[in-house]
Amino acid sequence: MSSSVSVAAEWDLLSDRFYRRITVYSPLPWSPPSAAAASSSSSGGGGSGGVLGRLDLSTHIVAAAPFGGPIAAVRDDSKIVQLHSEPSRRRLLLYSSSGHPIASSPWPPQLPRLHSLAFSSSLNLVALLSDGSLLRFRLPDLKPNPSSTPVPLLPRSSGGVADAAFWGGGVAVLTEDNRVVVTADIDAADPHPREFADPCVGQDEQVLCMAVVEPQFVMSGSPEVLIAVGDRVLAVDEDDVQTLGLELEIGPVQKMAVSPNGKLLAAFAHDGRLLVIPTDFSKIIFEYECDSALPPDQIAWCGLDSVLLYWSEALLMVGPNGDPVLYNYDEPIKLIPECDGVRILSNSNMEFLHRVPDSTTSIFGIGSMSPAALLYDARDHYDKQSAKAYDNYQLISSSLPEAIEACIDAAGHEFDISRQHALLRAATYGLAFCSQFPHERFQEMCKTLRVLNAVRDPQIGMPLTIQQYKLLTAPVLIGRLINANQHLLALRISEYLNLNPEVVIMHWACEKITASAAIPDTVLLEGLLDKLRLCKGISYAAVAAHADNSGRRKLAAMLIPLLLSIDEQDKALSKAIESGDTDLVYLVLFHIWQKVAVEKSAPLDFFGVINARPLARDLFMAYARHSKHEALKDFFLSTGRLQDAAFLLLKESRELERNPMASKGSPLHGPQVRLIEQAHRLFAETKEHVFESKASEEHAKLLRSQHELEVSTKQAIFVGSSVSDTIKTCIAMGNERAALKVKSEFKVPDKRWYWLKSCALATVGNWDALEKFAKERRPPGGYKPFVEACIDAGQKTEALKYIPKLTDPRERSEAYARIKMAKEAAEAASQVKDSDELFGRLKLTLAQNTAAASIFDTLRDRLSFQGTY
Repeated sequence: MSSSVSVAAEWDLLSDRFYRRITVYSPLPWSPPSAAAASSSSSGGGGSGGVLGRLDLSTHIVAAAPFGGPIAAVRDDSKIVQLHSEPSRRRLLLYSSSGHPIASSPWPPQLPRLHSLAFSSSLNLVALLSDGSLLRFRLPDLKPNPSSTPVPLLPRSSGGVADAAFWGGGVAVLTEDNRVVVTADIDAADPHPREFADPCVGQDEQVLCMAVVEPQFVMSGSPEVLIAVGDRVLAVDEDDVQTLGLELEIGPVQKMAVSPNGKLLAAFAHDGRLLVIPTDFSKIIFEYECDSALPPDQIAWCGLDSVLLYWSEALLMVGPNGDPVLYNYDEPIKLIPECDGVRILSNSNMEFLHRVPDSTTSIFGIGSMSPAALLYDARDHYDKQSAKAYDNYQLISSSLPEAIEACIDAAGHEFDISRQHALLRAATYGLAFCSQFPHERFQEMCKTLRVLNAVRDPQIGMPLTIQQYKLLTAPVLIGRLINANQHLLALRISEYLNLNPEVVIMHWACEKITASAAIPDTVLLEGLLDKLRLCKGISYAAVAAHADNSGRRKLAAMLIPLLLSIDEQDKALSKAIESGDTDLVYLVLFHIWQKVAVEKSAPLDFFGVINARPLARDLFMAYARHSKHEALKDFFLSTGRLQDAAFLLLKESRELERNPMASKGSPLHGPQVRLIEQAHRLFAETKEHVFESKASEEHAKLLRSQHELEVSTKQAIFVGSSVSDTIKTCIAMGNERAALKVKSEFKVPDKRWYWLKSCALATVGNWDALEKFAKERRPPGGYKPFVEACIDAGQKTEALKYIPKLTDPRERSEAYARIKMAKEAAEAASQVKDSDELFGRLKLTLAQNTAAASIFDTLRDRLSFQGTY
């Protein structure tokens, strides 16, 4: 077991958990970009081609994308550097996580000071400037996207950026005049910044730090911004500001970080305490007194179990119990949080710090005698031809499936390929003796590891863990590879995983056209067709459209015989329809529609053209149903198909209803109601859809009532339920006034009202209110609702209050039988004419009670005897 000891010796114990720091890439080759990348970037922006020979994190503003993404850096112009070691002109540099250069571009001149860099969830590079404007760059060529003009986010009177916090899709900006502006769509060409509620920070107060709780963790569906001011923390959203943490007396907070699941907050207080608290500041979960009261340069969560604090040359990992772990660094580092750990980037290394998985601990833990450890040791003895291999097998024969699963799982969490092989070989040794273990699990892990090892290669530089890979998914990984122009690897992975390679080949073809401006059309066409033929059924229309948009109309015509003039849309559409090629028809339709959008002309002419051609009309409708609902709605309205437009509105309302945030009292309810009301108005204009019109009107009215109830009760439990469930919920919550209002609005009959109220009162166990309700007046449908409610709630005593009041002896007999009162049930049954069938049912109801069955048989015989005279 010496190998296990050497493996476990690399771990650090924090509380009752082991952590390990894996060196993923070392040393990092911070070499200049290739000549091709340098020349392409120089042609786009001009300037010298000088780049950094070695990246120094201390003198650069650095951003790193999650899921093993690339690293971007720009020299920090607020730092003093030696010109003989740095180029005089600043450049934007892009590297893979392994340090290999991807692209280099001169930093646009005459811009405001750069505040921060970040990567969006769609892997666009975003630069936030000090005046509050955004500058976006497209990867991998670092071209400004969509234009070189920064997009302003802040009003001019704000004074600029004081602090900012990014998350996957947006950014929260704290202005110099202490206002909070949030943009949730930084990837959009036209982002829509929103100013949140005024935090009312005094002029003599200073905001110490800020953090963001991401939208998916907030009930409203909008991000929540936490800012530390003095002795308090403010939670700011669109409509309100809440003061948190006063009763906890945590003092001024100088650094904050929200956990990956949005539930916890790590806060560094002014007195040197690290506090972990829920994001609602309800209590302090644990605290640790650090040796330094100076705030750390960086603070980050390592998964959900520990927090990292970095000061110059010292990285401290703190957990809920036990002594912290200290790592020393003689060079600056940057912490890059991941879903299952933290990447640590330094000038020379890329490391990954994470909690050791339980399966790995069970195998390599010092002194471990777990079945997985013995299986791993058995394989080692087997390779040495030692008889101890069989002895180990006999010890774990009953736990063999568990041991095999642990070896397979541990292999998936390893970066070292030789250790992966050793663990998988141990699993195969166990599989030889365990036929019931699913072999597909082993094959699936082998496939996954081949993919992970391929993208972890330093030439690719994506150090994904298996947990990150599962969260990212294979299609998204392939999308990232093709966006990084790694088309060959993306194609091989697609084929290996039996995924459709069309997206890879299409992207490669479009990029090939863009990058081959100097290649003649005929030569380029041959190269394209060689690859396009690899995927049967591939649509040439998109490639032809890209060629047309790139100014290569001849190539577009060669790819697809358009047989038309691009400037004559009507003729083009007619010829495309005559050809019978649906791809060709779509190409022409997209071209005409794009021209309408660019020229901002009325789409009515376009709708008139396609409406006269059934094939074009049907293809447009099929496409628009999936992605262009507004265009399809305009088409229906312009051609007089009001009922189709109404059904489309109802479909959109259902999509809003299926939105996860729609069940949490979000503002999505308002748009959903408006869509249904629009559908009602359209249905009302047609004579054939009276039912749909009435139903949509009632549905909208119900949603409005339910939304008002959720606002008044602050309980997101009404929207989406039926009228009956809404009434029962109101009564159960003690809000009978609201229930009566719903009853009146929707004309609920009194008989059903008694059923609903009885059921609701019984559900919450309010028996006094139920009895009082029964005594108000004689129920219109009798006392059966009260009996059923009590019996369903298992309250025999309460049911006996109402069973004697049942006028129908058949109902009374069945009720007694359900509460196991055989004698009373038999007596009531004797009052029913033709009671043989009833006696049979009652006997089945009380089949386990022999005495009850005897009572029924005796009574039946007596009634039969009397009936003979």
